[in-house]
Amino acid sequence: MTTANALYDVPGPKTRKRHRLYGIASTVVILALLGWILYLLFDTDQFTYTKWMPFEYKGIQELLLRGLGNTLKAFGLAAVLSLALGTLLAVGRLSDHRPVRWLSTVVVEFFRAMPVLVMIFFIFVALKVQPLPALVAGLTLYNGSVLAEVFRSGVNSVERGQREAAFALGMRKVHVMSYVLVPQAVRAMLPAIISQLVVALKDTSLGYLITYEEFLHAGKLIASNLDYDLPFIPVVMVISPIYIGMCMLLSWFAGWVSRREQRSPKTGAVDVGPAEPGTLLPRVQ
Repeated sequence: MTTANALYDVPGPKTRKRHRLYGIASTVVILALLGWILYLLFDTDQFTYTKWMPFEYKGIQELLLRGLGNTLKAFGLAAVLSLALGTLLAVGRLSDHRPVRWLSTVVVEFFRAMPVLVMIFFIFVALKVQPLPALVAGLTLYNGSVLAEVFRSGVNSVERGQREAAFALGMRKVHVMSYVLVPQAVRAMLPAIISQLVVALKDTSLGYLITYEEFLHAGKLIASNLDYDLPFIPVVMVISPIYIGMCMLLSWFAGWVSRREQRSPKTGAVDVGPAEPGTLLPRVQ
């Protein structure tokens, strides 16, 4: 006998067998696809010594490390400034003053709609800003406006009763936001915040278009080298796992912060003492 679930029926023996066959078939297809890709790589001589030889030289290794350091520098600056700008714009959008709210809304909607590459090029070419500040400014304006909406939505997602109860206790709006709404909203906002920071990390690769010597720019210099038979695929196979690893590390860090916050005594339950008889109020005649 199978038991029913609130959302779906628990699969029976035949359905489980069919799902197992689907899983085996999918695994075979994926392995076949990977085998076909490896065959193409070997058939086009992508694993020859000539194409992988550049990575043995100290100068190439230093070029990649320098590019990786520049990427992390741009991402660190953009992440901090985006969080700060997003917080400022979110506060403006939640303001009780209509002009402040309208101005913040216009800024958020404008920079959300503007392509980040256009902003970077405009700052670099029209304003004649250096590559690193131009890249950081473009990433900050775009990601900060997106994070502003994330923060605003997270605060508004908290139950209305929490806000009303805090105001009923005589708390000011600043205290309501700081001690009641934001701590509860952070858990809901954290996945979206990390996703947007991952986007900012990947968008740092746009810096090579304005001659910023970041990680992708270093890989492009190596891949376009005729002395090593244009090692484009080996460069991709080296750079891509590093980008993926940095994004996974960022996601792991977010999970660690979330688990640490749940174990924090500030967010834990407070023990309430048993009820004891107190002084009775005089009866009103």
